[in-house]
Amino acid sequence: MDHPQRRKAPVRPQKVLAGLLLKASAVAAISLGFVSSSASFGGNKVEVVVFGDSLLDAGTYSPVAKAKFGGGRSTTNPGLNFTQLVARSYGDELTPAFVGGFGLPLVPTGGRNYAQGGSRVTMQPGSDHAAAGSSHADFALATTIPVKDQVAEFLKAHERFSPDQLIIINGGANDIFLQLAAAQAAGTEQAQQDAVKAIGQSALDLADIVGTIVKSGATHVVVFNMPDIGKTPMGVASVDRGRSLTQISQSFNLALTGALGRQDLGEKVLLLDSFSFLDDMVANYQQHGFQVSNTGFACNLSAQVTKATNLHLDHPSVFGQSLFCSPQTYVSKGADETFMFADALHPTTHLNALLAEFVEQQIDRQNWKLPRHAARESDSRNSPL
Repeated sequence: MDHPQRRKAPVRPQKVLAGLLLKASAVAAISLGFVSSSASFGGNKVEVVVFGDSLLDAGTYSPVAKAKFGGGRSTTNPGLNFTQLVARSYGDELTPAFVGGFGLPLVPTGGRNYAQGGSRVTMQPGSDHAAAGSSHADFALATTIPVKDQVAEFLKAHERFSPDQLIIINGGANDIFLQLAAAQAAGTEQAQQDAVKAIGQSALDLADIVGTIVKSGATHVVVFNMPDIGKTPMGVASVDRGRSLTQISQSFNLALTGALGRQDLGEKVLLLDSFSFLDDMVANYQQHGFQVSNTGFACNLSAQVTKATNLHLDHPSVFGQSLFCSPQTYVSKGADETFMFADALHPTTHLNALLAEFVEQQIDRQNWKLPRHAARESDSRNSPL
């Protein structure tokens, strides 16, 4: 997930959504009723393949982020993304499939994490992508290759998925942010109607992508629903303290659940409830080892913008996000463990570790019988990048 307008005044979605939520409630809500699978992996090693946005990105933008800021992922760097922690628990080492952006063209690396910060489900541009028509717009800032195209890129290289692969996928947050921002800027009833329709369509499109993945041979697919954006620092800072963002997150999830259910993908798909996971973390943050929940974040983003300005980087305000956060810009020593959020949306090292545990527990309950090759290390700072 990424802020569509991180450095500007926060979007006030309650104004946009006031006339939309009743319309959104008409989106179909169908329980999946997925049955636990008794299928087991035939090989000795699980390969993890990832598609999505910054919540899952293992370091697409790390060349510039690491070299200039000590960053690399949307968290409290050098902490790992939770997908990397999950992969390690199954004996795999997960790295980005492409690296580049922020002035560098994308280049393939041979990795299997295709997620990119800022990506939407099917559309370009995503969050923090350079304006169309600007110099080297494809890679001047974030590259934001859509999730649909990420999957197509994998299939182009590999033709099919393997039954011995674990697929993890998310998407839709950047569609929500950009659609709400566009509707607010337009300020018309038609724009509001278009926004809610487009947000619902992004959920349906994500379900279609999951269907393509299954039809292309995958038998173990973990799909993240939308986290409760209203419970993030972004939500808390909004005028209605996240109520509208919570409702639009729920609307997205209803559409996604219904669309997946209609495809009858059954035991091959696990819909993971990240919405409830985040709500539990916020409600019980001290029990989970945090000192600060959603009322602040671990990274000093203004210090990062100042550094970008001093380095004479183009668009210095873009660097005010956790992608460029390092221990040098933590607001306090150990903030990667005591805070829940690195910035207004993204998890810290500690929260990534808890999310990885949650994913592993849900996979175990699904009874896919993935062979564990190593216990996940308690120190999640050991980065392969």
